[in-house]
Parts: sequence; structure tokens; C-alpha cells
Amino acid sequence: MGWFSKQDRNFLLATVLPGAGSDGGPRVAAWLGVVHGEAIIGANIFRDMFSSVRDIVGGRAGGYERALSGARDAAVEDLVAAARELGADGVVGIDFDYEVLGETNGMMMVCVSGTAVKLAS
Repeated sequence: MGWFSKQDRNFLLATVLPGAGSDGGPRVAAWLGVVHGEAIIGANIFRDMFSSVRDIVGGRAGGYERALSGARDAAVEDLVAAARELGADGVVGIDFDYEVLGETNGMMMVCVSGTAVKLAS
């Protein structure tokens, strides 16, 4: 399917159009336009404190990873909702962007965008 691709029976999400119809993969009937989704998460004092310890002793910051994963999932849900409003049954060319926000860099923004498509039957 390509890097970051998810497909259920009703909706396709992919960074590249898998197969592009040449080998039985999906074919695009209509390009509906660019759609996007965003989510912003704030860091909290406990996650920050434990993350600082991890920075010193090494290892992964699980609290931040779970929060970032939740924000990414929320952004993708917004992307899918925007695409469905256009009548799409897929989004291709998906791109993720991450940005640190706030006066003390205490927030993380996850943006995802792609092109909504109507797939051929």
C-alpha cells in the first residue's frame, strides 16, 4: 500500500496511490481537492518532569509518545471528516507536519493534509 497507508472497506488513506490501477490497485475517478486536519496538545508538568529524567538517563518518553499518537489520530480523524464532506472515499498524498507552539514551547501541533479523491468503482 505504501508508507502510512490504511484502508478499510469504506475509506483509503495513503501517502502514495497504491498500484494506481495498473495492478488491480484503486483508480481515481475524481480529484476533489486538498483537505487537512490539525490537533494541538499541551504538555503537562508531570509528563515534563518524567521526560526530563528520561533525557538524563536515556530511554523513551512514553507519556509524550502516547500524547503525540493521540494528537496524530485526532488530526487524521479531522482529515477524513473533511474529505467525507466533499464526498470522497479516500485521501492520497498524505503529509504530516509537526510544530512546537507557545511562549514556552509547551504545545505541539500536528497537521496532516492530502488530496481527497473519489475512487472508481
